[in-house]
Amino acid sequence: MSMLTLTPRPRVADRLAALPVAIIGAGPVGLAAAAHLADRGIAFTVLEAASGPAAAVEKWGHTRLFSAWREVVDPVARRLLEATGWTMPAEERAPTGRELVDSYLRPLAELPEIAVHIRYGARVSGIAREGMDRTRSAGRENTPFLVRTPKGELLARAVLDASGTYDSPNPLLSTGLPTIDDTRISHALPDVLGSGRERFAGRHTIVVGAGHSAANTLISLVRLQRDAPGTRITWLIRNASAVRVSSSAADELVGRAQLGARVDRYVEAGAVEKIDSFEIDRVEALPAGIRLSGTRRDEPAAITADVVVNATGFRPDLAPLREIRTDLDAVVEAPRLLAPLIDPNVHSCGTVEPHGFRELTHPEHGFFVVGMKSYGRAPTFLLATGYEQVRSVTAWLAGDLASATRVELTLPATGVCSTDAGGCC
Repeated sequence: MSMLTLTPRPRVADRLAALPVAIIGAGPVGLAAAAHLADRGIAFTVLEAASGPAAAVEKWGHTRLFSAWREVVDPVARRLLEATGWTMPAEERAPTGRELVDSYLRPLAELPEIAVHIRYGARVSGIAREGMDRTRSAGRENTPFLVRTPKGELLARAVLDASGTYDSPNPLLSTGLPTIDDTRISHALPDVLGSGRERFAGRHTIVVGAGHSAANTLISLVRLQRDAPGTRITWLIRNASAVRVSSSAADELVGRAQLGARVDRYVEAGAVEKIDSFEIDRVEALPAGIRLSGTRRDEPAAITADVVVNATGFRPDLAPLREIRTDLDAVVEAPRLLAPLIDPNVHSCGTVEPHGFRELTHPEHGFFVVGMKSYGRAPTFLLATGYEQVRSVTAWLAGDLASATRVELTLPATGVCSTDAGGCC
């Protein structure tokens, strides 16, 4: 008996066959899914919360990716774009987030076969089966999905949730519980040298987090420090060392290795004060700034700064999925079959095993979480991973099981990977 015989085939009732596949999110992976579905002639609708494509990438657009152009463009999307005369930017160069949007994602979203199927301003607030909550089973697999947005409800034959995690940062507290909201607490990857310059120049900033998002911000702050006297930088980490962002000779992503090496040099030179082993248990808004209190090596500790940058990582927003039957790992909140392959306690970006639709499967037939959100709280995600996910899932939806099960994923080898990186590379 072959593996194809054992692989569950998509079951599509006549009513479902007439409905589109709903894609949640018009970011890099959501648009790649649209390209693959369009290429196979499968109807789809993209539901995007923002007013344009790749809104999350736009927010960190000033940041340069680790990967080169050849690694951040989906192969099918590239083929569709090149048919219109589009040309790939210099393949060996790593783009900024803004360049990725302007030179790739926006042109992709504007392709006629994709653009007419995108609904902007359509934030998804809930997903269910039509007329059913999660407790009802009879006829469930042949019942359409109902996807709710402010612009109305959409019926779909399948759902691909590619909504990402950028809008769901982890809290500052070591417990993971929510804390205060204050304008002096910044989201990860602020534009320190651009739109946020006045916020940081001449002030004391604490960057909390031991990943590559924190490293990018620290490097920008050091550049600002050279031009703005009085700019003070503190790097706060929970662990005894920041080994996950430190340089590694084994890292095949040169930009990532250089990032860690630069931060190491700034700490050694005294431009950045690093405070390790700091567990935050309280965040207070004071007239003089934001105060972080907790323990350091079993002793009480506290520090106050004008601005705090929360670079502690991200988590998936699972609220819209309450009525969907998901099977998530209890630790990283990724699909149960995928979680052991990406657990940051075991794996780095370069040791993730090949995976496709089977590892992304939930008890809810036809529902998949793809892209960064599929990794839950694990940060070991690369764009190439998401593109391979949607290639496999789309092939499964098309009934092409040979292609769906032929998963090929080659990622750059790395000796380190941040456990609280905030984006993809």
